[in-house]
Amino acid sequence: MVIRDGFIGSIGHTPMLRLRRLSDETGCEILAKAEFLNPGGSVKDRAARFILEDAERRGHLRPGGTVVEGTAGNTGIGLAHLCAARGYQCIIVIPDNQSQEKLDLLRTLGAEVRPVPPKPYKDPDNYQKIAGRLADSLPGAIWANQFDNTANRQAHFETTGPEIWADTGGRLDAFVCATGTGGTLAGVARYLKVCDGRIRTVLADPMGSALYNWVKRGELVAEGSSITEGIGTTRVTANLEGTPLDDAVQVDDPACVAMVYRLLREEGLFVGGSSGINVAAAVQVALQMGPGHRVVTLLCDRGGLYAGRLFNAAWLAEKGLATAAGLADSERR
Repeated sequence: MVIRDGFIGSIGHTPMLRLRRLSDETGCEILAKAEFLNPGGSVKDRAARFILEDAERRGHLRPGGTVVEGTAGNTGIGLAHLCAARGYQCIIVIPDNQSQEKLDLLRTLGAEVRPVPPKPYKDPDNYQKIAGRLADSLPGAIWANQFDNTANRQAHFETTGPEIWADTGGRLDAFVCATGTGGTLAGVARYLKVCDGRIRTVLADPMGSALYNWVKRGELVAEGSSITEGIGTTRVTANLEGTPLDDAVQVDDPACVAMVYRLLREEGLFVGGSSGINVAAAVQVALQMGPGHRVVTLLCDRGGLYAGRLFNAAWLAEKGLATAAGLADSERR
């Protein structure tokens, strides 16, 4: 008999999936860990758990306390679930350009949601900085600080990385992942490199992010823009700093959207844009490496949070992405 301890006990140990069509096309084995099956719907449940537990161990978060975070959505969702389970108040500061589905879900989970205009990180009114100041002003509150709190990275070093190693029996040639906070890629890459230094660790980056150029040329230079939410950044976070990375690949919006719809139509997997970036990048890496290799990535988020955008034919047409999604003219109206 296996009984897990509520929400927190259900985080992790997600299945590893073989993506059949993409594996056949590339001659490689494309594997994707189904992180959207975490109870809060994304890979961010892992970081949220470790951040809360670390704050509890240190005595920073006490019964009846408040957790404040600046987030594009999924970490906030994980934190809101955990705060409800643990009896904490939860305040989420979120850019107001995020999907309405995220804001609605956060409120349903009991979080106080404070949408703010999107600002670059250097601006004092960037959502992360607002969250930090807010936490400082409230008695009994902590700032989760997912971008620079390395409990985030540790979550993936202690759980996601070991699970990938066990799932594959230690037989993988590359791990590919996008990054926002840097925690997932950093924790997994560090763990896998300890296990086998020959495993290639590759950063997947959307347009509009500076990390591709940082890995390739050592310069934080961003080019273009992207519809993706919660990934890509113009700075190196404390979580990402010092991570052993072998390469980076860039994925534009048409390639991301096309992959999201391929996963839906060919594999029956309803996932979001971050997952599309990850899998499209994994295919690029597989083609670079050649047949016979095994490439692992993450399906990090559910598609339902993006129903009004990524799965909305009219919105895609407005962005010039309906063709990438394979939508007929009649579906775009």
